[in-house]
Amino acid sequence: MMTLCLITAPLVVALCGCGTTREHRATEQLVVSDAVDRSIQDLDFRPLTGRKVYLDTSYLRTVKGEGYTNAEYVISCLRQQILAAGCLIQDSSGEADLIIEARVGALGTDDHLVTYGIPENNAFNTAAQAIPNTPIIPTLPEISIARRESREAAAKIAAFAYDRETRQPIWQSGVRQSIATAKDTWVMGIGPFQGGSIRDKTKLAGGYFNFGRRSRHGSTAEEFERPSVDFTAETRFNQGWPEFGEFGPAPDMLASEPEAKALPETPPETSSPAESVAEKPADGKSEKR
Repeated sequence: MMTLCLITAPLVVALCGCGTTREHRATEQLVVSDAVDRSIQDLDFRPLTGRKVYLDTSYLRTVKGEGYTNAEYVISCLRQQILAAGCLIQDSSGEADLIIEARVGALGTDDHLVTYGIPENNAFNTAAQAIPNTPIIPTLPEISIARRESREAAAKIAAFAYDRETRQPIWQSGVRQSIATAKDTWVMGIGPFQGGSIRDKTKLAGGYFNFGRRSRHGSTAEEFERPSVDFTAETRFNQGWPEFGEFGPAPDMLASEPEAKALPETPPETSSPAESVAEKPADGKSEKR
């Protein structure tokens, strides 16, 4: 019986499988930057379309995040979203009509671990140390049916605009808070199954499955003459206006010419009151021929 157990135990382990992700640096950078992208894509700068604006980054210089996701990344994302809304970014505040000021209220990550079974623990060894001359008891290994590791990143960003000369408030975005996730799941030792908001599809240790695509739509529902632009999507601009549709290869980045807006019809010319009076005889009666 003992021999049968020794033979079947390795077979069970081999059939169940095992996987390990040794480094999480790329995942941490992806999850933090995805949280920033999701927060900024909800900032709608279209009320400032066509205005000369200057982005004041005084309160973003000290922002530090995981890896490359820092103040420079947040500033570049904001500039992209402002340009996509049709605003004219100026290099100095003196050349702008409006000042846009932005701030970051949160930028960080949390890790979560859930084990469905008995987690790894050292309780027996700790209890045995209370008895003198007791040999060291090894740590109890993890015995689990399933396990999930989850990484979450949170970003909280807001912006507002005011007139450069009068200092009167013009617009504010409201606070935009977003959370990005990366999840690794093991079932009976098989894994990790990688999912979360940073994945286009569910992955198994680098291999893709045919389900779990990310939504391609991410625009706000406000109604403006200028259409909204998905921050995470490739977009072409024609004279500053976004164009949508399927475009073939072209030597330049401009698509077809924008449609000319219909101008209001010019009313017919009318004679001035002075000319009308001059045409009439003095007595107010029409001349007879």
